[in-house]
Amino acid sequence: MNAIKQAAQTLSTAVGSQAHEEQQQYLTFMLSGETYAISILRIKEIIQYGQLTEVPRMPDFIRGVINLRGAVVPVIDLSARFGKQPTSIGRRNCIIIIEVEVEEKTQSVGVMVDAVNAVLEIPANEIEPAPTFGTNIRADFIAGMGKINGKFVIILNIQHVLSMDDMATLAGVSSASATELA
Repeated sequence: MNAIKQAAQTLSTAVGSQAHEEQQQYLTFMLSGETYAISILRIKEIIQYGQLTEVPRMPDFIRGVINLRGAVVPVIDLSARFGKQPTSIGRRNCIIIIEVEVEEKTQSVGVMVDAVNAVLEIPANEIEPAPTFGTNIRADFIAGMGKINGKFVIILNIQHVLSMDDMATLAGVSSASATELA
C-alpha cells in the first residue's frame, strides 16, 4: 500500500512539472514477473484494487467495471490482454487509471497490474526501438525498450494495447453499465 501512495505522490508531482520540462517519465509496474512502463502523460491516477462489477459476455481481458467518483470505468486485465494467465488477485494489485483517445474523445480505462513500482525518468537515448520478435506480447503493443540499471523495461504503447476495436467494446460497456449502476 505504501508503494501505491509513493508512486501516486511522485506521479502527481511529475505530471505537474511535466508541462514545464520535456522529460521522458514513465510509471513502472510488474505484470507476470516482468517490468513494464507507461508514459505518465497518459496516467490519471493509481488506485488500490477494489470490488469490480462483472459484465456478462465481455472478452476475458475485461475484468469488469468500477465506480470511480460516479463515473463507470472499465477495467482491463493486462496479463490476459497479452494472452497470458489472468492476474491472480493479491494485496499488491493496483488499477492504473489511464486516459485514452477514442474518436476525438477521452475515455478513462483502468488497467489491472500486479504491483506498481515507481515513476522513473528514462532518457530518450536509453530507449531502443521495439523488437520485431522475442517478446511475449504483440510488437505493436510496444513503444520501445527502456534501459534501467542495465535491464530492459518494456514501454507500452497504451493506445495500441487498448485499440479502437477494444475501445468500441469498452464504450458499450460503459454506457450499458452506467444505466445498470444508476
